[in-house]
Amino acid sequence: MIILTYRSKEGLRLAVRTPRGIFDVTPSPDDFFRQGLSALPALREEVARRVEDPGTAILNEGDLELGPCVPQPGKILCVGLNYLRHAQESGMSPPETPVLFSKFGNTIAASGEAIPLPDNAREYDYEAELVVVIGRRARYVKKDEALDFVLGYCNGNDLSARDLQMRTGQWLLGKTLDKFMPIGPYLVTADEAEDPGAMSVRCWLNGELRQDSSTSDLIFSVADLVHYASQYLTLEPGDIISTGTPEGVILGRADKIWLKPGDEVTVEIGSLGRLQNHLIAEE
Repeated sequence: MIILTYRSKEGLRLAVRTPRGIFDVTPSPDDFFRQGLSALPALREEVARRVEDPGTAILNEGDLELGPCVPQPGKILCVGLNYLRHAQESGMSPPETPVLFSKFGNTIAASGEAIPLPDNAREYDYEAELVVVIGRRARYVKKDEALDFVLGYCNGNDLSARDLQMRTGQWLLGKTLDKFMPIGPYLVTADEAEDPGAMSVRCWLNGELRQDSSTSDLIFSVADLVHYASQYLTLEPGDIISTGTPEGVILGRADKIWLKPGDEVTVEIGSLGRLQNHLIAEE
């Protein structure tokens, strides 16, 4: 299924995109992500009934103000230096174990949402990433069973303020500015998504293709990451793992012309849709 959220007068609503169109479904976003994989059977039955019902109200996607496809992840885990060629362009050796760091809930934003750039940093960068959404509680997961814990996948942009990121040995500050983790526009469930180890990863800056790679260049696969993280902390339904970015970031370029207000960044991972965000000056 292709799942999304949108803003309404009553708050954030859950919806499903089908060949017939987009329509509301019963669960609230909170209820759906709290249940994760266990919510899918009932949701599939509801979708099947709605598709067959000629009275189902169809929503026009162009009229919707989209919300984040995962509105309130309990944990936002990110992975650094997880593409071989990106590690090389950064002048660093490939890591022997996954480099994990976190973002907070304030970083979550939707496709189409404006991203503010504060004046207290200058070196703003994009990072196109495949984002994994956890579907059931995961603790001490075996690698060969790890994908069974995945609800689905979405596009992500791990925006970074490099000058803040590199200020100390801890990357947190440069990664956690408001709205610096836009995701979406859709969550594609794992049963309908492509092989997470063979998805294209592309990023455009103002229409210019900047990143053009594949998840086949991942150092640690999705299964590796779910397995590894679950050895140290319990993953819950609705948690997300942003799996790292390939080569082509501004940090690795010779000219290093950083992002600025007025720029538009577009991320497209496989067939997960197009995540687009304009950058603006913070008011």
